[in-house]
Amino acid sequence: MIIGLTGGIASGKSTIAKKMIERGAFVLDADKLGHRVYEPGRKAFEQVIEVFGEDIVSEAGEIDRKVLGGKVFGNPAELKKLTDIVWPAISAMASEEINGNRAEHPDQLIVVEAAVLIEANWQGLSDEIWVTIVDPAIAIDRASKRDNIEPSAVQARIDAQVSNEERANHADVLIDNSGSEQDLSQAFDLEWEKLQGRLS
Repeated sequence: MIIGLTGGIASGKSTIAKKMIERGAFVLDADKLGHRVYEPGRKAFEQVIEVFGEDIVSEAGEIDRKVLGGKVFGNPAELKKLTDIVWPAISAMASEEINGNRAEHPDQLIVVEAAVLIEANWQGLSDEIWVTIVDPAIAIDRASKRDNIEPSAVQARIDAQVSNEERANHADVLIDNSGSEQDLSQAFDLEWEKLQGRLS
């Protein structure tokens, strides 16, 4: 089985992913694939330069993500141009990794961890969607302390993501992480137990 795991900032998504690794799952981190997509020699590398210009290439011959970010940040039309290139490329890489893992470990649970799973329309990669949600006020408090950033910066990131309600609409399993770490662990343990029933 393949689980798609998603959630907003400070929702506990990464904590759930770690717990799944501890239980023997193979977790694919879409963020890491997202970094690899920009590597020289990849198709997306050439496409991004073609669309956004040679000035995004550093002296080392790599895409300077800060320069690229400056071109798309706060500009929905430009950001869409970028995601139209990058998201399908990440999806293709994820499929390759999934197929490779299945060939070596046919019975291993696979988890695709992706913050933008819903936005990128990657639901088709998985058999089940697990969503972690958290009250926005709690997310702002947690993330601003954790990352040492202004609450307004966290709010801006929340505003740029799909809402908890929209994520929940896609969820086969919904975990609310508005409580304590212990509450989250207990919620995960319960859902993991249910999953074993579905897998048997």
